[in-house]
Amino acid sequence: MDKEQPTSLNHLTTEGRNPDSATLDSLTAIEIVRLMNTQDAGIADAVASVADSIAKAIDVIASQFRVGGRLIYMGAGTSGRLGVLDASECPPTFSTDPKMVVGLIAGGYSALTRAIEGAEDHPEFGKRDLMEVELCDRDVLVGIATSGRTPYVIGGLQYARHVGASTIGFSCNEQCGLRPHSQIMISPVVGPEIISGSTRMKAGTATKMVLNMLTTGAMVRIGKTYGNLMVDLKATNEKLIERSGRIVAELTGLNPDAAQSLLASCNQEVKTAIFSHLRRVDPAEARRLLTEASGHLRDALEWPER
Repeated sequence: MDKEQPTSLNHLTTEGRNPDSATLDSLTAIEIVRLMNTQDAGIADAVASVADSIAKAIDVIASQFRVGGRLIYMGAGTSGRLGVLDASECPPTFSTDPKMVVGLIAGGYSALTRAIEGAEDHPEFGKRDLMEVELCDRDVLVGIATSGRTPYVIGGLQYARHVGASTIGFSCNEQCGLRPHSQIMISPVVGPEIISGSTRMKAGTATKMVLNMLTTGAMVRIGKTYGNLMVDLKATNEKLIERSGRIVAELTGLNPDAAQSLLASCNQEVKTAIFSHLRRVDPAEARRLLTEASGHLRDALEWPER
């Protein structure tokens, strides 16, 4: 695999000096808060400017989910940590298999809490990590590098193209090294940080926003919600058990106790409980019909009764 020469830091927007924070070290606490808040206010506009690219990425991810593919995030430092975070939130929110959305970080999971020197500088490490999770042509790789130059991520994208996986790049610099290797490029340019080069700040916030959109949008597209309700959540604690009961009660008209009893009879599966009650079928038949509807509760409920 070719080792590309990273783009010079001097030309990156994320490495620029921010004139608004030139006297940062002389500001009071409230002045720092106001400055950061003012700077953060522009992040949503930067993300909105690449909405079409995000939407295309969502459709690609959803399409590959439907054929058994996975979403794999890959990044170094803050970018890698945010990918791992987004991946880890999918199972409890959408009741997904932990292998459906995977987060890879340069240096391995120990890099979540401490810097692993030089881990991001080797494109071959990106290839190695993807080989370890057996990346295939049904998968989607999202390479996250706010600088757009991380060799680990570029190496991963190159390997993903080689095996036929779908590739999506994310950077907060318009001109970046990820672009030649990405079928879809998402580049919200948030401008220089108030601490030069500290991309855990505005760039990190933009990254979190976009990753939320990718997984949430794709999960909605494959039927993980009914309206804005999380009908595929996994009730793993008291809060989620209570939320599941509220959702079932709201959509079935049952009182809270009856909703919890229904959930218990359906193995705590929210969609199964709702469909079972509204269509007056047992849980096994509810699961079968929901499977026929590809997991879309609305579609299953709108089909004529059989």
